[in-house]
Amino acid sequence: MVRTLIYLMTIGLIMGCDSSQTPLVLEPDFDNGGLFLPDGFGAITVVDSVGESRHLAVNDNGDIYIKLRITTGDKGNVALRDTNKDGKADIIQRFGDYPNDGRFANEMRIHKGYLYFSSELVIYRQKLNKGELIPKGKPEILLTDPYPIRWHNAKTLAFDNKGGMYVTFSAPTNACELATQQSGDSSVVIKGEYPCSQLDILGGIWRYDDSKMNQKKSDGRRYATGLRSVVAMTWNEDDNSLYALNHGRDYLNTRAPNYFSEWDNTVLPAEEFMKINRGDDFGWPYTYYDHFKGKRMLAPEYGGDGMKEASGYTEPLMGMPAHWAPNDMLFYKGGQFPSRYRKGAFVAFHGSVNRNPYPQAGYVVAFIPFKDGKPTKEWEIFADGFTGSDTLAVMQDARYRPMGLAEGPDGSLYISESKKGKVWRVIFQGDTATFDKSNLTKMEARKLKSYIKEPDQYTDRTGDKSQ
Repeated sequence: MVRTLIYLMTIGLIMGCDSSQTPLVLEPDFDNGGLFLPDGFGAITVVDSVGESRHLAVNDNGDIYIKLRITTGDKGNVALRDTNKDGKADIIQRFGDYPNDGRFANEMRIHKGYLYFSSELVIYRQKLNKGELIPKGKPEILLTDPYPIRWHNAKTLAFDNKGGMYVTFSAPTNACELATQQSGDSSVVIKGEYPCSQLDILGGIWRYDDSKMNQKKSDGRRYATGLRSVVAMTWNEDDNSLYALNHGRDYLNTRAPNYFSEWDNTVLPAEEFMKINRGDDFGWPYTYYDHFKGKRMLAPEYGGDGMKEASGYTEPLMGMPAHWAPNDMLFYKGGQFPSRYRKGAFVAFHGSVNRNPYPQAGYVVAFIPFKDGKPTKEWEIFADGFTGSDTLAVMQDARYRPMGLAEGPDGSLYISESKKGKVWRVIFQGDTATFDKSNLTKMEARKLKSYIKEPDQYTDRTGDKSQ
C-alpha cells in the first residue's frame, strides 16, 4: 500500500489544539528546499535563515532549538515553533541568558527534560517546561573549560543511560608540531613533540556527571584518547555504546613533501567512523588512518613515510573520505522511514576547506547502513544540493554547509546548515514495503559530482587543468 504522510497528532504533539481537528497532511516544498533525496522522500524548509548556527535539537512536541555561533552578547540560542502544523516555523525567538564566547559554540541536546547547550568554554542546561517554548530561569552551569579559547574548541555532548555525560576536548594542533621548529628547506620533515603533552589534557573524550553543577575539568574521567577533533558524537541506544567521527589531520604534503604529493594531501587521511570503548587510544598525533590501505599508518612527524604501519592503537569501524569534516551524526530510531534506515547512522559532512589544488568536497548528508549491529562499510548519499555549484574551488563558494541532525517525534529527519541557519525537515511519502536500492539510483549517480568523487590525480585540479 502506498503510504501517504498523514500525521494523526495527539494532544501531546499539538499545542493549543483539540483532538477533534482534522489530521494534517504535510506537503514537501515543490523543490524540496533545494535538496536532492532518494525517491520517496521530500523536504520542507522549516526556516530559511536564523543566522550562523551549529547543532539543533527537537523536543517531543516538535519545538526546535538551535545553537547560534556568535561571539558576543547574550541570546545565543534560537527556538522555533510550528503553530499550524504545516512543517514550517511560525514562531522564531532568540533566548539565552549567558555570555557567548566564541564561534565554536556548538551543542544543543535534549536530555532528561532539560535543554543542554554549550558555548566554547561552558556547558549549560535549562529545564524545559511542558507547553512553554522558552525555558525559564538562568542557565545552570555543569562544566567550565579552564583553558583559553583555542582552535577546535567545540564541546560536543553525548549521554549514556547511567548518568554519564561525554564531552569532547579536541586538540588545537594538526599533529602536535613543535612550534619552535624553523627551516628554510622545504624538503625537511616537520617534527612532532614526543610524547605529545597536549594528550594530558586534550585530544580525547571525558565522562562527567550529567546532573552535577559546577564541575571542573579535573572532575571528569578520561574515557578515550588519541582523538584530534571530534564534533560528531552520539550514544547508540541499540548497543549502549559511544560512537563518533573524527576529523583527520591535514597537511601531509606540506609537513613531508618528500613522501606525500598534493594529491596524497587531498585524499588522505580518512575521517574515522569509530565505536569508542573506555580506554581506547586512536593514535593521534602519532598515526593516521589510510582508508585505501585499510591500515593505521605512522605519521610523518613521528618517522612515517606513507608506508610504515603503526600498531597498538584502536582501529576505526571504517574510513570516510578525507577532509569532509563530519560535524554531526544520528542513529535513526523512528518508524517513518523505510526499515533499511532503522539503526543506521546519518552523518552531516560540513565540507572541506583545504583540498587545494583539487576541488573542495563533502557538503552532503550521508547514510551508513548497519547490519547485525555493524556498519556495512558501504556509505550512501542521503541528501545533496547544499553546494549550489558543481565545482567548489574554495569553501566560500558553497551556498550551505550541512551541520546538525535531529530526529523529530514522528520520525522526520531535521537538517541544519551553518552559513545562514537554514533548517530542512525530511519526510517520507513513498511505499515503505517496496523501498529498495532502486530508490537510491539517482543518489548513487550524484557520487560523480566533483565535490563527492575521489579526484583524478592529473585531470581534476581546479585552475590549471593541464597538470
